[in-house]
Amino acid sequence: MLKNQLTQKWGLPKTWLSFLLVTILILGIFFRLTNLEGKVYWFDETFTSLRISGYTEAELVQHFQQTQIIGIQDLQKYQYLKPERSLVDTIKSLSLEDPQHPPLYYIIARFWAQWFGTSVTAMRSLSALISLLAFPSIYWLCRELFNPPLTKTSHHPSPAPSATSATPVGWVATAIIAVSPFHLLYAQEAREYSLWTVTILLSSATLLRAIRLKTQVSWGIYAVTLAISFYTFLFSGLVAIGHGIYIITLERYRLNKTTIAYQIASLLAIITFIPWLLVVATNLHQIHNVTEWATRKQTLLQLVLRWGIAFSRIFIDFNISPTAPLLHTLTLGSIILILLFFVGYSLYFLFVNTPKRIWLFIFTLIGVTAIVLILPDLVVGGKRSTMPRYLIPFYLGIQLCFAYLIATKLSHISIKSNQYKLWNFVLIAVVSMGVFSCTMISQAEVWWTKILNIDTPKIADIIDRSPHPLVISDAQMPYFLTLSYLLDPKIKLTIQPKCYTCNLNSQLAVKPYIPQISDGFTEIFLYQYTSSKKWIDELKKQTNYQIELVYTGSEEQLWKLDKN
Repeated sequence: MLKNQLTQKWGLPKTWLSFLLVTILILGIFFRLTNLEGKVYWFDETFTSLRISGYTEAELVQHFQQTQIIGIQDLQKYQYLKPERSLVDTIKSLSLEDPQHPPLYYIIARFWAQWFGTSVTAMRSLSALISLLAFPSIYWLCRELFNPPLTKTSHHPSPAPSATSATPVGWVATAIIAVSPFHLLYAQEAREYSLWTVTILLSSATLLRAIRLKTQVSWGIYAVTLAISFYTFLFSGLVAIGHGIYIITLERYRLNKTTIAYQIASLLAIITFIPWLLVVATNLHQIHNVTEWATRKQTLLQLVLRWGIAFSRIFIDFNISPTAPLLHTLTLGSIILILLFFVGYSLYFLFVNTPKRIWLFIFTLIGVTAIVLILPDLVVGGKRSTMPRYLIPFYLGIQLCFAYLIATKLSHISIKSNQYKLWNFVLIAVVSMGVFSCTMISQAEVWWTKILNIDTPKIADIIDRSPHPLVISDAQMPYFLTLSYLLDPKIKLTIQPKCYTCNLNSQLAVKPYIPQISDGFTEIFLYQYTSSKKWIDELKKQTNYQIELVYTGSEEQLWKLDKN
């Protein structure tokens, strides 16, 4: 009875897949809402709390440079809302130090924090709930994209989908996103990427709807969703460029009602975004300073390895890095090659079985983002294209294409045929890999998305085991903020913080020092991130102390200091 109701009301495929897809959807919701506080509140997320609290990093660095010994609560108070700091301060903080992050998510997060608090669970629950909107959004996009009869003259004998083919494609696409480890990771992070995913899907769906309805209201809705996407993430401009290429190519470069309506809608969205564009234009030097890491040159082999691993993570993610043991690397490499084969085939299958208006849309969604990010890395060097969060439009296009392949095969092949069994197995394998990956992610304390703080929980545990420790460090401010979530409140620190998003380091640079240490401290720890060794080298020159390495990781180190 339930199966019949779902089939009639929601258009689920009339097979056992209805039960499977609903189960996957429930699992996707469960994974997003469980164990939100389990992972370390990392470098980038502390910036989210800092921004919504209305403070700048420069203020913190200046304040703590003048302070001898501080407690955990002295750091934590800059992660909470205070009456003297308003929404205007939030926007100012972003515009001064992080203009590459438009303010919409942070405005929403500030109101959310006012209602539900600033705990790790509260902050991440906003992203988790927003990410649930991706399920109906991608289903709607599939309805708009695949709903008309999909026929195309082709020499390749393959099944032509019926007019209702959008229904199974929508459900398969929703299921793939629901248990995609990539989407889960950003659904549980207090950053804007889950909101960006939703706005990409909504702006794309409203564009197709406007093309279909050809009304002023529908084009107005598209303009609104595009403006919202602009105010969520700057790379929404790449999605808009893809939309423009799609419209112009589809209309054969003619100036007609559709292209004029599109131009007006896009212009309105851009005009709406002009205030923040001015912020970006006047702070380009700041954006360059903060994102300088993305221009660090990589070898071609490094790029290829990172591309492959990042690509696989939309389907399977066991947190394997390029430096993993050989057996793990070979296993992952085999999986990547298999996935590349099926994705490549899905692109081919889409092209030969759908009209231009369908394959062109997905190809522009995939191609514009990929080309704009990959070409600079290949020509002038950098690693922009290895940052998965920048490639969300690319990944969504790949998942749409893959969903179309699976749904079409299962909908138009005889259940008794070997081909049906093959594609059945492929769907189950992809879903199983996703579920297994999500299970691991949901219970993990750190993952690759928190690369800068992978070692922080272990370091915090070592410090916490000491009865009365003192921590001395000159790390960047966000490292201290992350530690403040993990260390026991009794821990005391002496810090000479560096500034990540501001250029105070040269003004506030001071010689490393060991303060006067009272007998109340049982152990003295030196906390250091590995990319800045000058500070620890200077301290080693001070002959009245012995420094012993206690822990070293990929990004962080902990030393123990003893007097002679």
